Amino acid sequence: MEVLLNWINENSDLISHYILQGILAIAILFVGVKVAKFFAKLTEKTFEKRKIDKTVAGFISNIVYALVFAATVLMALSQVGIETTSFVAILGAAGLAVGLALQGSLSNFASGVLIIVLRPFKSGDYIEVG
Repeated sequence: MEVLLNWINENSDLISHYILQGILAIAILFVGVKVAKFFAKLTEKTFEKRKIDKTVAGFISNIVYALVFAATVLMALSQVGIETTSFVAILGAAGLAVGLALQGSLSNFASGVLIIVLRPFKSGDYIEVG
């Protein structure tokens, strides 16, 4: 027990530094989650005002939430002292790999989203295909 007390006394500056960094990281996470929810709701409300399909609005607001939350986690990890450059590189490589793997499917999905958003034709219209 005495050894532990001596160690704490010798390293009190270091302990207080890491406790402060941990509290700041938790505060960053807390604020970041609130900001992510705010931007997701703002995105969804904006799409609803423009009368864009609720499915598309929900999907894009979820993407906005995930991006802001990922940035928040990276900021919190950086505050604690963890190098985040490798995480960013891994996320970029994974995004590229998924994008290339789903290239055809994503192109069809993007086309569907554009049709829903731009509404070049309405229900009941006839379309002639060459």
